[in-house]
Amino acid sequence: MLQSRALVLALILLLGTTLPEVQSKSIFERDRRDWLVIPDAIAAYIYETVNKISPKAAQFLADAAQAQPVVVTRTFLIRETTKLSIMAEQLVEKIKNLWYTKVLGY
Repeated sequence: MLQSRALVLALILLLGTTLPEVQSKSIFERDRRDWLVIPDAIAAYIYETVNKISPKAAQFLADAAQAQPVVVTRTFLIRETTKLSIMAEQLVEKIKNLWYTKVLGY
């Protein structure tokens, strides 16, 4: 049961759209930094699951997530991952430009 819920959550995150979002972009057109929300979504799912089983344990998890070392580490990881995503996007754009100008001759 838990595996099927995790699979459904993963599929929802991968599809990245809901039925009412007619104007939404496909996965391949989305901003790559949107993928940074996946760890937060997984943490929220774990919290909800633990909260159903034991509210005290869920409160402990919530308190642990707000602890200073965790917040500082999370902020650092988000900042550095964002920098890497931006550099990867710039690299892809440079490769596309090189491909179009040098190889295809546009």
